[in-house]
Amino acid sequence: MPLIAPSLLSANFLQLQADCDMLNQSKADWYHLDVMDGVFVPNISFGPMLVNFFRKATQKTCDVHLMIEHPEQYAEAFKNAGADILTVHIEACKHLHRNVQQIKQLGMKAGVAINPHTPAESLRNILSDIDLVCVMSVNPGFGGQTFIPDTLKKIKTLKQMITEGNHAVLIEVDGGVTLENAHSIVAAGADVLVAGNTVFKSDNPLQTIEALKHI
Repeated sequence: MPLIAPSLLSANFLQLQADCDMLNQSKADWYHLDVMDGVFVPNISFGPMLVNFFRKATQKTCDVHLMIEHPEQYAEAFKNAGADILTVHIEACKHLHRNVQQIKQLGMKAGVAINPHTPAESLRNILSDIDLVCVMSVNPGFGGQTFIPDTLKKIKTLKQMITEGNHAVLIEVDGGVTLENAHSIVAAGADVLVAGNTVFKSDNPLQTIEALKHI
């Protein structure tokens, strides 16, 4: 049974309290919070202040995904805002191990995200130090994109690497997750499903979350 992490980027920002109340009542496990800087990705979303509001709105895990350059400059601010998990992009980190150690020392779980063009093998030497791999199944920056099919091969490769190394690492899949493809994603080895439009644009978000949970 996968963990479900609805992406608040797809929520109605004029009705955030209502959307948070819905998630709190739902079978969702985590809040997935996408932070974009307009540099690493071609979009700007929100920063620590809004993460702090989400933290106050829920007891659920706040899974913060930094799609930004120089994440080391902001890690402490996101810890103070209430992040439980902080994920940085391998493509944005010149000294990835140092970034991961900083996150851990601040008391958060550490995740590393990889873009669609980045091979799974690039994570081999960091798997023993992290808690989560976030596999981007679309090019990061915008919601509502279509799942890239080759991602399934990457998930299987990562699962094999994690199993062979006996690492305690969750595989999170972010981008284009739907009720139609979720089963194949979980079958490939995913532990956490990030879902934005699939949840927030559905006629019955509570029912959609429950359906994803029971994939």
